[in-house]
Amino acid sequence: MLVQFSVTNYKSFRDKATLSLVASNYDKKVREADNVTAFENFSFRLLKSAVMYGPNASGKSKFFEAFNFVHHYIRDSATDFTAGDKIPVEPFLLDETSDSEPSEFEVVFLRNGLRYRYGFEVTEEKVISEWLYEKATKEIELFYRDEQSITTHPKKYKKGGMIAKQGFVRENQLFLSRAVQFNDEISETLYDSLGKLRTLSGLDEKGFQGYTMSLLEKEDYKGRILKLLEAADLDIEDLEVEKLDIDDLPSDLPKSLREFIKKESQDNDRSFASDVVTKRWKYNQKEEKVGFAHFSMDTMESSGTKKFFALTGPIIDTLENGYTLFVDELDSKLHPNLVEKIVSLFNSKSLNPHNAQLIFNTHNTNLLDSGLLRRDQVWFVEKDNCGNSELHSLSDFKKIRKNEALESNYLRGKYGAIPYLEFFNSFTSKFLEYENEG
Repeated sequence: MLVQFSVTNYKSFRDKATLSLVASNYDKKVREADNVTAFENFSFRLLKSAVMYGPNASGKSKFFEAFNFVHHYIRDSATDFTAGDKIPVEPFLLDETSDSEPSEFEVVFLRNGLRYRYGFEVTEEKVISEWLYEKATKEIELFYRDEQSITTHPKKYKKGGMIAKQGFVRENQLFLSRAVQFNDEISETLYDSLGKLRTLSGLDEKGFQGYTMSLLEKEDYKGRILKLLEAADLDIEDLEVEKLDIDDLPSDLPKSLREFIKKESQDNDRSFASDVVTKRWKYNQKEEKVGFAHFSMDTMESSGTKKFFALTGPIIDTLENGYTLFVDELDSKLHPNLVEKIVSLFNSKSLNPHNAQLIFNTHNTNLLDSGLLRRDQVWFVEKDNCGNSELHSLSDFKKIRKNEALESNYLRGKYGAIPYLEFFNSFTSKFLEYENEG
């Protein structure tokens, strides 16, 4: 499970911003059984979900982009970065010093009863520092990197130490990622754990719809996907994956892709999905069922149906394997009540037995008064006068009554993180004045 994630000097975040999934004692009696998992050996409890609110351009998506950068850089730095390649990191550009300073990222997570703290500092040119700590009862340094100087724990990270001594790590590569290539067991375990922290863009379901389509090929997953669609009241009775006809490929496909599909089909007997067909009941004039009507997911279903269908695969996979899922703009195209139901899946002791986590941002303020969330699960992002994004939790506000109207108070600006729209009043007044003169 994810314990916390921190980012410093990346995109809109100049100062350190930390999202903590550690449950507060302030809310200890609120939805404790469902929303929280206790870890007695670490004397803390972890939340199963967290939501971020804030005005447009406040930095909500940039925070998710920071985590996405970490995920991809860990995965790709050892294989895709050759000598001299630029690291695709972007520092805070609205400060005269930060734009030339390194960006810093740190992830704290649990794996196999141990707590790990992994982080690094990078510029476009190189890794400035990198560290990994392990904690059972006390924290132990497994390795620390100062540019190209790497020190490792002599017993716990012995194989990694051999890799460091032989100089196999380039300045634009992460040591952890490089150690995985040499089959270091601890690095492989942590690499696998960090790979289970996943990010999705809720604005573009095409990026993960293919994954859901692949799950439809497995009968047990197909049944679960259909149950979710039924629960969402979409009237879909069945789903069928439509395959590409290799002898009649679309003419607008790029030539290289056409050749790849044909080669894979012929050499490896591989098929490619082109669409999903949804089936709904067809009725006669007596309202009796007489068969199925067929609809193309791509061309005939609503944008909300397509978005929810695409989400079902990652949601089921996350719940079944105890992963952590970051979703940017979860509420885009979805009804507020449906968003509530998705959140309730994760905030459930029975439906989420493996302690999967959902972290998302939204403009759906209905969630604040839904009773689904504790105060420590609600976070706000807003920018200061210098354009720096700041992150704070609702639990930071100590004088909040148990039955306080959180939604209306947030919209009134009590907790910050709302757009300042006073200019619209004067703008509208002036606009109407000019219009009347015309």
